[in-house]
Amino acid sequence: MKIDLLSPASFAAGQPHAQFDWLRDHSPVHWHEEPDGPGFWAVTRYDDVWAVDRDFQAFSSEPTIMITDPGAESAAFGPYKMMLMMDPPDHTGFRKLIRSEFTLPSAKLRGERIQALARQIIDAVIEKGEVDFVAEVAGEMPSFVIAELMGLPLDDGRELYALTEAIHTAPEAQAPGAGGMAVMKMFEYGSKVMAEKRARPGDDLASRLLAAEVDGRRLDDMEFLLFFLLLVDAGGDTTRNLLSGGLLSLMENPDQLAWLKADLTGRLPSAREELLRYSSPVIYMRRTARHDVELGGQQIRAGDKVVMYFGSANRDGAKFDRPGALDLSRPDNAQIAFGAGAHNCLGQHIARIEIDAMLHEVLSRMTDFELVAPPEWLASNFISGPRVMPLRFKRA
Repeated sequence: MKIDLLSPASFAAGQPHAQFDWLRDHSPVHWHEEPDGPGFWAVTRYDDVWAVDRDFQAFSSEPTIMITDPGAESAAFGPYKMMLMMDPPDHTGFRKLIRSEFTLPSAKLRGERIQALARQIIDAVIEKGEVDFVAEVAGEMPSFVIAELMGLPLDDGRELYALTEAIHTAPEAQAPGAGGMAVMKMFEYGSKVMAEKRARPGDDLASRLLAAEVDGRRLDDMEFLLFFLLLVDAGGDTTRNLLSGGLLSLMENPDQLAWLKADLTGRLPSAREELLRYSSPVIYMRRTARHDVELGGQQIRAGDKVVMYFGSANRDGAKFDRPGALDLSRPDNAQIAFGAGAHNCLGQHIARIEIDAMLHEVLSRMTDFELVAPPEWLASNFISGPRVMPLRFKRA
């Protein structure tokens, strides 16, 4: 089995489950060469991924959660780091600034508005009979929700979403410097937001961030911009890719789609968790060993890169019965798509509400889905989901 978890080609039709299956069976903590770097340990079993993600004392999120070490482009950030690339207690302090916005009770308070947005999104396409499901449906919801959270016009959320796509696309799959340019455009927009909210603060997350304090001081400009980038970027990935990849999985499993539609409201929570397990929109997160440690029978040295593959963990037969099957009624679904421990996804409660609202609206108002052309997947080894997915449908 040829193992290549770096090339976007390995992810050109979704996650490389044949490679993951082989690794879990033969080399669950696998040394993976890296052409322009020192190499890394690929961790593919559920229990090992769970252990690494929860043990920040042994496995650090610094200097980055990406496989590639920070390069010259990160010099523009100076000494600043995104919250994702911090460890407790720094990570804890920054997370507290926005945690109250993303608790389950806070997320539920937005439920009615999110349902209204879902109706608005489907209203805009229901008469067309054909859509790019990613751009016109799946991508709209998280774009609109993060825009409202930050106090921005909804249309601006759509434009920011387009930038996140460039940020996640592998460098070799787009024009040189396109990813870095997208980050700079995000910062330019964030700078305008910062100036606007400082001059006229409102009842929104951006204004609250600018007024908040960490260790007795307010965020400076770069700290706010990195927060802004994180919220816009992470706010869209899971929802957008779960909705598009999830619908594709339902189309490929018509018996499961029929089961879900037979009691859409009652069965949606179970179905959503299974689609999260089956699709795993975030492919990996990297940690760096703080000290020598043993993992899965391998001796990890201080400074080694340790990369957790969530899509593999979520297909581990030691954890899940019939792991390769889509079973929307799966009981006790301990999927790990949102991560674990101190770094579990802060926005997971809102993401679940967005997913439920959109799936309910899509599956109750649209039917007879048919691909117009094969989906084109995001050219990324970090985020998994269709980039373009042209669909025909009928009104239900």
